[in-house]
Amino acid sequence: MHKNWKKTMVLLLLAALAAMSFLAGCSNNSSNGSEPNAEGSKEGTSSQQDDQTKHEISVSIYDRGNVPVEEGTIENNRWTKWLVENSGVDTTFVAIPRNNPAEKLNTLFASGAAPDLIFEFNAAIRNQLYNQKQLMPLDDLIAQHSTEYKEFLEKYPIIKKLTTKSDGKMYEFGRISGLNHNVVLMVRADWLENLNLKAPQTTEQFFEVAKAFTEDDPDRNGKDDTFGMALSFASGMVVDQMFGSYHEASSDSTWVIENGKLIRQWNRIKAAMAFEKRLYEAGTVDKDFVADKNGDKSKQDFITGKLGMIGMVGGAGAAGLQAYETLKQNDPAAKVIIIPLPESEFGSFTANVTPPVQTTGIVNARAKDPVGVMKYVDALVKTDTQHTLAYGFEGTHWNQGTNGCPAVIDEAKNKQELSWNMDFTMLSSPGLDECSSFKNKLDPNDPLEQEFIGLIEAAEEAYISPERPIPLFTHQVYFPAMPEDIELIRKSAEPNMFGNIYTKAVIGGSKYSVDQAMEDMQTAWKEAGGAKVDEWFDNWYQENKETAVLTEDIYELNEALKQ
Repeated sequence: MHKNWKKTMVLLLLAALAAMSFLAGCSNNSSNGSEPNAEGSKEGTSSQQDDQTKHEISVSIYDRGNVPVEEGTIENNRWTKWLVENSGVDTTFVAIPRNNPAEKLNTLFASGAAPDLIFEFNAAIRNQLYNQKQLMPLDDLIAQHSTEYKEFLEKYPIIKKLTTKSDGKMYEFGRISGLNHNVVLMVRADWLENLNLKAPQTTEQFFEVAKAFTEDDPDRNGKDDTFGMALSFASGMVVDQMFGSYHEASSDSTWVIENGKLIRQWNRIKAAMAFEKRLYEAGTVDKDFVADKNGDKSKQDFITGKLGMIGMVGGAGAAGLQAYETLKQNDPAAKVIIIPLPESEFGSFTANVTPPVQTTGIVNARAKDPVGVMKYVDALVKTDTQHTLAYGFEGTHWNQGTNGCPAVIDEAKNKQELSWNMDFTMLSSPGLDECSSFKNKLDPNDPLEQEFIGLIEAAEEAYISPERPIPLFTHQVYFPAMPEDIELIRKSAEPNMFGNIYTKAVIGGSKYSVDQAMEDMQTAWKEAGGAKVDEWFDNWYQENKETAVLTEDIYELNEALKQ
């Protein structure tokens, strides 16, 4: 039954993609609206409304602190004004700190001041609000008051599948994002050449390369001033994922299907922890890695020639290009490669990837104008709206490039006016727009950008392959919504297990062994009621394995999206 469902879903997606093929040729999207004038209105047009009702809603927007002062604030700027005019909905934008959205949202819901429409990437936050009955079911709203989004659902039924909760109703809005690499393992290729080494293909080879990069003067400067690998932030995740483990700062999602059951894979966790301890005790990593919470120190070490291997968020995207440019400025002879994660005894896996389909929007159950919310959502999913938010205005921000995609006219102008608006696009579907690829935004005639295109292609081959899948039973964003008592057990136990015990084992030397750490972890899990979580996960799997989107389905869906 599961296989039949998958085949049916792929066929539906292929048919849908054929119907939507006009999206791929973004060079044809020239009718994107006019540039907003000084007041933010849309020159020469008026918003087309299905009715004359005045709609007033509030919408959340992440605050990353990156809006130029001259452009206003994240709640009031050229794009908020354009969206109000373009949608015909009087919209108030509510800033949510990107680094801690849960705290702000919880406060707003508790006070009755939560926005009507909320955009949130974190599935755990959305699931919690669903469990608390804070969300509005969307089936009737879409059926009775939507045009654009309703058509989108009909063409991509996978969206409805992923946004339907256990009560059989839809509670989220979704988009087609495409399966893309997010974290990559970057290696100094010139250091490999200097030491006559090959890129590591196994975890044992990885350890030997890290050791050589630390001890054998890979940059040939005659100084003992290099480290082989980082363990902070994304680099630590990369090492975990080599072993099929998915440990983050204070939680772990290493749930895998084994012998027909869904279980927490303690063996993978133990192997990853032991390997990190081995790297640490061999001196191949910075002893102060625990203090490097967001990985900034390790990235600085990499671009200044002090670090040989790093796991980097966006390493094959804009962040990676910036780091690569800086590295080449510091050392023009530097060479970098992006490699697949080395194979462990548990197999070959990928690092973090973005899911091919994302659910990003939810509606407050107490929204006073649900029809206005739907009208705003319909405006967001229009092709012209998506194109304008992504590229700006033709003749102002872009002209048609030789590859048929928008070519930036003035980088500085776009940085000032456009680069910070990405969180207004959380219902855009970049997976349907070939021009949204970062690779298509680079100039192959620029030698450095041509080199980086090669790195992007290496990342695509290394990380977007069913031969090296994500190391979980499904992508984290597709995890089921857990009942509050189950989620509470996880939240109470895992920070101690994976924030304290795990780290203590890695840096604790002979005073705190991996075996002792595993015993302490499992005891903490048992005492917190972890057996209930284990039972719940497996029961969910047994009841939903024929219809749930599992890891193998993600890759089939991605192949369908490429047709």
